[in-house]
Amino acid sequence: MGSQGVSGYAAVHARVRAMHANMLAAPTWELLCEASDLQALIEVLKETVYAPYLKAVESTQLTSRRTVYQVKGHLADISVTTISLVPEHARPLLTQLYRLFEVDNLKAVLRGIAASAPWDEVRYVLFPMESFTVLPAQDMVEGGSISLAVDLLRGTPYYDTLSHAMERYTAEQSLFPLEVALDLTYWRTLWRDATRLSGRDRERAMNLIGPLVDMNNLMWAIRYRTYHHLSEEEIINYTLPFGYRVHDRDIRAIAAGADLTQVVGQVYPELVERGALSASLSSDLAQLERRLQQRIVERSRAAFLGYPFHVGIPVAYVLLNRAEIQDLTVLIEAKAAGMPSQEFRPYLVIGCGSEE
Repeated sequence: MGSQGVSGYAAVHARVRAMHANMLAAPTWELLCEASDLQALIEVLKETVYAPYLKAVESTQLTSRRTVYQVKGHLADISVTTISLVPEHARPLLTQLYRLFEVDNLKAVLRGIAASAPWDEVRYVLFPMESFTVLPAQDMVEGGSISLAVDLLRGTPYYDTLSHAMERYTAEQSLFPLEVALDLTYWRTLWRDATRLSGRDRERAMNLIGPLVDMNNLMWAIRYRTYHHLSEEEIINYTLPFGYRVHDRDIRAIAAGADLTQVVGQVYPELVERGALSASLSSDLAQLERRLQQRIVERSRAAFLGYPFHVGIPVAYVLLNRAEIQDLTVLIEAKAAGMPSQEFRPYLVIGCGSEE
């Protein structure tokens, strides 16, 4: 990368490192994990970078759902900031990474419509993207029908994907084909945006985006087979034919009924060496997903080491914040439900000594 690349990332590097310093430290995680209830946890968070988001709402309104919604505001803000900081050639990747929340919002809106849920019930389930989103979410929910909701998406990146899947939805009256179509289109686009980069940017981006794509594709294949009992052909059709370490042959082996632990062990021998794979993966999929998420966290932290002028650092920072929000969501819901520590700690990816 030449001097133009260095100068393009110099300001990004400095700003992202400064924001990275505000992430929750181990002592704060322990205070959060030991909090007696939701209110006690909120008080701890009010001494962190999440304070403005929580103090913007009356304490009486901070139910577990609303608390999760408010803390996600921080992730929204740092994501938009990071997009604005990176050089123009890297913005499509960071933007598409952020669009995952919009895809999740769209699926939540469709589920709300299918359940005849009112807008006030749906709105705080959504990720707070504010003006960044192209979804007319409230109009879609209040319209009350899936077909009308899809029609309201004309002119957005989602219309063609959903309109093509509507025939199956109409025949089956299931959101599954719509959600699968959205997921596959999203991850194909993210992969395309990462592979369009060149040089060190492409290498560092794929070092993080690749494992993220792999994790999703692998978990889809296993869940389709284990929980949904889909046919071999359906599993192949509903997964991606490419990957970083999880290749088409691995997905096809899972679809054909191969031993799951053997297939995963061949892709990730380091998990076997660390004793992280159970003898029967089908009964322990949550822990497999957690291990794969922790591998992405490890790579994201490693991105901050060594040569700093590349897209890997802003991508890594966003991914680390996602993991932080994911753990906070687990903690908020656990504290609201009065769940004991031994029950929620196994689901944490980075908090409370979860990587030990």
